[in-house]
Amino acid sequence: MDRRQFLKASAAAALLPAPNIARAQDNKVLRFVPYSDVAIIDPIWTTGYSTRTHALLVWDTLYGLDESLQPQPQMVEGHVVDDDGKRWTLTLRPGLVFHDGSKVLARDAVASIKRWGVRDTFGQSLMAVTDEISAPDDRTIVFRLSKPFPLLPAALARPSALVAAIMPQRLAETDPFKQIPEVIGSGPFRYVPQERIPGARHVYARHEGYVPRSAGTPSFMAGPRTPYLDRIEFQVMPDPATAISALQTGAVDWVEQPLIDLLPTLRKNPDIVVAIKDPSGMAGQLRLNHTQAPFNNPAIRRVILRALDQQDCMNAVCGGDPEVVRTSMGFFPSNSAMASEAGIEALKAPKDYAKLKQELIEAGYKGERIVLLSGQDVPRIAMVCEVAADMLKKIGANVDFVAADWGTVLQRITNRRPVEEGGWSCYVTYWSGLDLGTPATNSPMRGNGAKGGPGWPESPAIEALRARWLETGDVAQQKAIAQEIQLQAMQDVPYVPAGQYFQPVAYRKTLTGMLNGVPVFTNLRKN
Repeated sequence: MDRRQFLKASAAAALLPAPNIARAQDNKVLRFVPYSDVAIIDPIWTTGYSTRTHALLVWDTLYGLDESLQPQPQMVEGHVVDDDGKRWTLTLRPGLVFHDGSKVLARDAVASIKRWGVRDTFGQSLMAVTDEISAPDDRTIVFRLSKPFPLLPAALARPSALVAAIMPQRLAETDPFKQIPEVIGSGPFRYVPQERIPGARHVYARHEGYVPRSAGTPSFMAGPRTPYLDRIEFQVMPDPATAISALQTGAVDWVEQPLIDLLPTLRKNPDIVVAIKDPSGMAGQLRLNHTQAPFNNPAIRRVILRALDQQDCMNAVCGGDPEVVRTSMGFFPSNSAMASEAGIEALKAPKDYAKLKQELIEAGYKGERIVLLSGQDVPRIAMVCEVAADMLKKIGANVDFVAADWGTVLQRITNRRPVEEGGWSCYVTYWSGLDLGTPATNSPMRGNGAKGGPGWPESPAIEALRARWLETGDVAQQKAIAQEIQLQAMQDVPYVPAGQYFQPVAYRKTLTGMLNGVPVFTNLRKN
């Protein structure tokens, strides 16, 4: 029995009639099952989305994206732009308080932005044109730029990996490549570290001092972010059958990523809602380590690009469920305005593995051990890892398949040492289409080497094209440049696209007010 059938059989057994084992609880406690544990609590230290979800609970941002992905003032009252677009003056709204009781001051924001700007793709672009960020008084933040950067609010509003979280100055001055020692934000919920059970539970309590915006309409991360619930519990359940059983019995209220094979059964339950809340979808990729053999060789990377079958990847994740949309994609999500067919034939061509095996040898592969890291507790990742491992074996690669939990994978991919010293060669990950939609936000496509994310690709050509994209406000020109970027990516292969699908959430109907977008817990009520 293969892994998919095993998971399906186990989960089906878990869905047999069972007594309601939910603990007595009031309507102010929400129990949420994240797709994986929050192994890292620093909002800029990892691109793992469990950390992102944790960050959006604890921290607030200067701007927030609405449902149409437009930035709106959040912690700021507003801003003024002068000096031909080279000076931005932001004013914090009154009443902002950190979880430790201290007031949020402009200098906290300045330190937080500087720390975030070292790690985040969009932040690096903003910092590259920033001559100075200052706090002339407690509520005023001033950006002095070397040239106009009209996307400044969009950069600071980014609600995904990595979050431009505003934290106290004393924490924001932590080395960006070291994790903060404690979790203090000013967001609608505060972290309760003493109730953490590693690998099992995280707890958040409503921040009594939080004052939502007084105007606007709640929309994703914009408008009033009102915390109606008193307590949020992240219940980590690596086994998808256990998570679904808990949802069925009412022991939990919301499962972030239910196993696709079980969706038809869940849809029949009158007490459960199955819905796609993030319309940008989930885009898979095989991430390659460009710093060491064999993937420091672009010719070898191009063979892998042609060898990975996106349809096989999507079939592994989505099975036969006709209601789960899946699609092939290039280096931008299929539903992005920047998507194109440029060079796409390299991805869609039929797979002749005997020919690809010969091409791999001709490209210079010498049998080096390829360490493939697999996050086994995240089904969509684990299943595509199996597809990738099978593909690599078919083309003659020496694969060392390393199974671990996703938190361990996230820790290991920061290791730049050789595979003999605990390093790695490749791993599978997923990004929200929200992150990959434009050259400004597409972190995995960056070609800035050591300043980039794990894999550390270097491509001066991609970087130059990206800079051109950022400098133009003309949509037609942006699309044309995005096509050039995709064609260059087909040559440099910063990563290998593995298809796109749209992951539903599942939650009990007692939850109302759930907003569209990635998981947020404001404006939610439990009846």
